[in-house]
Amino acid sequence: MSIQEIHQLFLSCTSVSIDTRKIEPNSLFVAIKGERFDANTFAKEALEKGASYVIIDNENYYIDQQTILVTNSLNTLQELAQFHRNYLKLPIIALTGSNGKTTTKELINCVLSKRYRTKATVGNLNNHIGVPLTLLSFTTTTEIGIVEMGANHQKEIEFLCEIAQPDFGYITNFGKAHLEGFGGVEGVIKGKSEMYSYIQKHHKRVVVNLDDAIQEEKTSAIERITFSQKDENAFVYIKGVTANPLVTIDYNAIRIHSHLIGLYNANNIIAAITIGAYFEISDDQIKEAIESYIPENNRSQLLTKGTNEIILDAYNANPSSMKVALENFIQLEKSNKMIVIGDMFELGKDSLNEHRSIVKQLENQDAITCFFIGKDFCSNATEKSNFTFFSDFDSFAQFLKSNPIHNKTLLIKGSRGMALERTLDCI
Repeated sequence: MSIQEIHQLFLSCTSVSIDTRKIEPNSLFVAIKGERFDANTFAKEALEKGASYVIIDNENYYIDQQTILVTNSLNTLQELAQFHRNYLKLPIIALTGSNGKTTTKELINCVLSKRYRTKATVGNLNNHIGVPLTLLSFTTTTEIGIVEMGANHQKEIEFLCEIAQPDFGYITNFGKAHLEGFGGVEGVIKGKSEMYSYIQKHHKRVVVNLDDAIQEEKTSAIERITFSQKDENAFVYIKGVTANPLVTIDYNAIRIHSHLIGLYNANNIIAAITIGAYFEISDDQIKEAIESYIPENNRSQLLTKGTNEIILDAYNANPSSMKVALENFIQLEKSNKMIVIGDMFELGKDSLNEHRSIVKQLENQDAITCFFIGKDFCSNATEKSNFTFFSDFDSFAQFLKSNPIHNKTLLIKGSRGMALERTLDCI
């Protein structure tokens, strides 16, 4: 069966699923093999739960005419998504970067939805499976698509761009994330810049922060939509930014009061302003959209628990995001400050040095109580009266039972695997 024929069957369905636990009536189920399971074995269950068709790549699980047998289910999902993208011909904005992708994507969606029917990546479905699923969620009523792209090795962004074929590209930043897979910071820059290469090759447009010298240089030969806090000639010029702790931005004649914490979120907001301005969203609508966005899922959330004010930024962490989060926290005009930080993952041979750098960043902050959690931070333990190191979260939680936290302003940040949001259950 050709991709065009499969696409016709897809159009008769209401949704696509790769998980039988989330099957909806009249859906298309795609059986993808995982490291620990073979989804072909769930094909019959998918039909029993209401799927109209199932795509499988193991003939042993063929059922009837509702079964579409292909050579490789994952490849078919990706080819179907690419075909559907070309079928719809709607403008697509793609974004990647080391930090801030999901927040920026949500902000862009909030702004553009003031005028257009938009659809964006759900959660962080931003890989070789998530991007196709995102594209297949777009319909003929979708006016603008927003696609987040994640990567942890070379050629991944290039591959995702070939599937999504974006008309607009934005890279939030180049940071120290996934160093193990990319092979260092230069590898990160090379890998993320695959988006620029695609955009340039296909004569599309990029959104660029002119205040980032590397980004400015790498996009000099591409058609750009620019923003800056320094260059008044940028397409969007921002007159002022403050964060204590929530970000406030002065743009044209308006002041935007966001619910986002930290100067490191300012460019995420400004990128959304820039894309909104390009698509002719009014200043008042941009302000309304950004002020309505409230972060969740442990991303830059400002919470209160008991007598403590908490900045919960525990969704993920890498050396770049950790550094700016600490810088922002240090400059906050608050008393009784406390930091709870956990190990950063996927750093390979650079891991111990990067954790040592974070410890050194805090060595002069004698007024801040600092808790470090994880084996890599413990390998860089330093004797200071305001420093305490824990090999794992359980030992930290045990410590809190006899040392309760009261009347503090806390920053909680660590890699996803550390799950430091558990700290909230201990205070």
